[in-house]
Amino acid sequence: MSNPIADPGHGHSPAAWTAVIVMLLGVTTGTIAYVLDQPLFVWLSAGLVLVGALLGWILAKAGWGVNGPKYAPKAH
Repeated sequence: MSNPIADPGHGHSPAAWTAVIVMLLGVTTGTIAYVLDQPLFVWLSAGLVLVGALLGWILAKAGWGVNGPKYAPKAH
């Protein structure tokens, strides 16, 4: 194993955190809307999950991802 696989950073970046938080809000509101039998809000929440994924991708491309120039990793 002379060539170790590069560590991708495990998503500890503003882009990843933003995407995960938005998608969690979408899943949470979708679950509540499903229990309350509100199909419109279920579909809107599903759209919010897609928006969260798109937002994470856009922020990563804008430099806020793990290897982006605007991201400064914190020492643990």
